[in-house]
Amino acid sequence: MSLAVRGVFWITLYLAVVAGPLVFALVDAPQGRDFWTEFSVALGFIGLSLMGMQFVLVARFRSVAAPFGEDAVIQFHRQMSYVATAFVLAHPVILFVTRTELLALLNFLQAPWRARFAVVSVLLLVVLMVSSIWRRRLRLSYEAWQFLHAVVSTLAVLTALVHMFLVDHYLDTLWKQLLWGAMTAGFVGLLVWVRVLRPRQRRRRPWEVVSVVPQRGEVSTVTLGPVGHDGFDFAPGQFVWLFVDRSPYAVTAHPFSLSGSAERDDGAVEVSIKAVGDFTGTVRDIAPGTTAYLDGPHGVFTPDRNEGPGFVLVGGGIGIAPLLSMLRTARDREDRRPFLLFYANRRVQDAAYLEELDELSGPLDLEVVHVVENPPDGWSGETGRIDDELLRRRLPARFERLQYFICGPPPMMDALEDALTRLGVRAERIHSERLVFVT
Repeated sequence: MSLAVRGVFWITLYLAVVAGPLVFALVDAPQGRDFWTEFSVALGFIGLSLMGMQFVLVARFRSVAAPFGEDAVIQFHRQMSYVATAFVLAHPVILFVTRTELLALLNFLQAPWRARFAVVSVLLLVVLMVSSIWRRRLRLSYEAWQFLHAVVSTLAVLTALVHMFLVDHYLDTLWKQLLWGAMTAGFVGLLVWVRVLRPRQRRRRPWEVVSVVPQRGEVSTVTLGPVGHDGFDFAPGQFVWLFVDRSPYAVTAHPFSLSGSAERDDGAVEVSIKAVGDFTGTVRDIAPGTTAYLDGPHGVFTPDRNEGPGFVLVGGGIGIAPLLSMLRTARDREDRRPFLLFYANRRVQDAAYLEELDELSGPLDLEVVHVVENPPDGWSGETGRIDDELLRRRLPARFERLQYFICGPPPMMDALEDALTRLGVRAERIHSERLVFVT
C-alpha cells in the first residue's frame, strides 16, 4: 500500500471514528426533545469523540504518522484540540441559553452526579487549554507542562465518559451501550499501551551516555550506546524522544534530531542539543555512563524517502542537527550527488560544527553558504537572512529539480517555504521539520 493510499485510509478512519458515535447514538433515539437540545447533544458527542482521538494522534504510532510525518500529526493534534474544545463547550452553553432552568445544575453540591462529572470535565478541559496556550506566561516548564497535560487530559476524557453513561438518554439499548463500552475499552487500552506496555519495551532496551562533547553556540553532542542490544536502524534526518537518568515510565520526554551518520556500525547514535531550557541547560553536566532510553526513530524528514538528483539543505541554529546527519550519512555512503547547504546563524561563533562542515566539502560534492545576521568585521560571506534575493543568486541551474530540506525556527521555515514556492519549487519537493510541539 502506497503512502498516499495509507494517508487516505487513516483520514477516512479518523472521520469515521469521530462521527460514528453520533450516528449510532441518533439511531432509534428517544423522541420528544427540542431541536436545540438535540443539536447540543450532537456537538457533545462529536467533541467527546475528538477528545478521545487526540490520544491516538500523540501515541507515536509510526504506521499512522508515516504518510504525514510525526510533526504534522502533532500540529494537527494541536489544531484539533481547539476544535474539540469548541464542540464540548458549545454543548452546555446551548443548553443553558435555551433551557435556563438547567442553570441549577451548576450548583455543584446539589446537582446530580451526571452534572458534577460534566462540570469537572469542562473545568479540566479549560485548564488543559489555558496551560497549553499560555504555558510561558504561566512560567510552566516544559517538563511540568507535559506531566500536567498527560494527567489532566486523561481525567477530562474519563469524566466526560462517566457523564455520558450517567445521562443514559442516548444509551437506552444494549447494543449502544456495548458500542460505547468498546470505545471506552479502546481508550483505556490505548492508555495502557502508551503508559505501561511501551515503557516496558523501552526498559528492556536501555542505552547509556557514552560522551557529551561541547560545541559552539551552546550546543552539545550527546553520544548514546545500546546496552545489551544492537540499537536500531534509522534514516538520516529522523528524531527520537529521549529519557535521561529517569524511569522509562516517566511522562516527560524530549524530542531531539539524530545528528550522527545512519551508517555507524557500532550501534551508537548521536543527538545535538542546544541549551535553551530547563533540561537542555543541564545536558553538559550529564556524566558518561548515565542510563538513558530512546523512543524512536520517528519522522519522514529524510532524503531516503525523498530521492532526487541533488539536495538543498537549509538550517538555522540547532536546525543543523538533522541536516548534519544527512551529510555524514552521504559521506559514509560515498554519495556523489550535489549538496548545497545554507546555514544561518546570528553570529559566526554560534555556528556549531563549523570546521566539520568545511571538512565534509572534501569527500562530498558540497557547497556551504554561511549566512550571518550580525557579521564580524571583515566578514566576506552572506549577511542578513536567507530570502528570495539570496536564493536567486546562490541556487544552481535547474534548481527546481532538487529536493529541499529546511529545519530551524518556525518563522524561518515558514518564510523559506513561501520563498521557494515563489521561485517555482513545487510543494512536494519542499520538506520541513518542526519539533516545536508546544509553545
